[in-house]
Amino acid sequence: DIIPQPLLDQYLSMTDPARAQTVDTEIAKHCAYSLPGVALTLGRQNWHCLKDTYETLASDVQWKVRRTLAFSIHELAVILGDQLTAADLVPIFNGFLKDLDEVRIGVLKHLYDFLKLLHADKRREYLYQLQEFVVTDNSRNWRFRYELAEQLILILELYNPNDVYDYLRHIALTLCSDKVSEVRWISFKLVVAILQKFYANSANALGLNFINELVVRFRHCSKWVGRQAFAFICQVGKFSLCFFVYIKFG
Repeated sequence: DIIPQPLLDQYLSMTDPARAQTVDTEIAKHCAYSLPGVALTLGRQNWHCLKDTYETLASDVQWKVRRTLAFSIHELAVILGDQLTAADLVPIFNGFLKDLDEVRIGVLKHLYDFLKLLHADKRREYLYQLQEFVVTDNSRNWRFRYELAEQLILILELYNPNDVYDYLRHIALTLCSDKVSEVRWISFKLVVAILQKFYANSANALGLNFINELVVRFRHCSKWVGRQAFAFICQVGKFSLCFFVYIKFG
């Protein structure tokens, strides 16, 4: 009653390998690109009509097809709601996390948008996997690490101070020592955001421990770039850093 059945059948047939040989070699990519719009038109109550097609596209041998889905999975999650997302999208999302960098970047760019749609217990499972984004197929792909730092600044609000200290702190410190200055600079903002997180939640002990770690790692670093990093962190986070120093030293 929403769209003519023949039209839907034509769309679903776009994943047929024979169509790629006779119609367009990138027809599966076009199908993947249009899928969120088709899902929105049909509504979540008719997701069963598209589920198999989506899974077929998610396992397509062409990384461009999987990349297209990775860039839009957060939009599809909004359309389907939390229950269908947990049941049908999370397994595919997990697969994208282990895919090529060209596919992973699609997930990474909207990591916050996807995680915020999950229940807290399911969301917490990804704390263990965020560290994996630091490692890329090509170490020269610094924009990947830059994007990770940007996303982590947003993701901080989704987790409590203890989880931030136990998991995200390590990633932030690693990125602060990156070889690329652009990555280091956005990471300094991440460090300040973590300090502000501790301050806003009255987690002063965690904040002071983090300050001590920054002092040891950067302020007393034998290399000038480390000491410079500490100066930049102080510059970016004048208020939050001074607040914790005041608590410690009076």
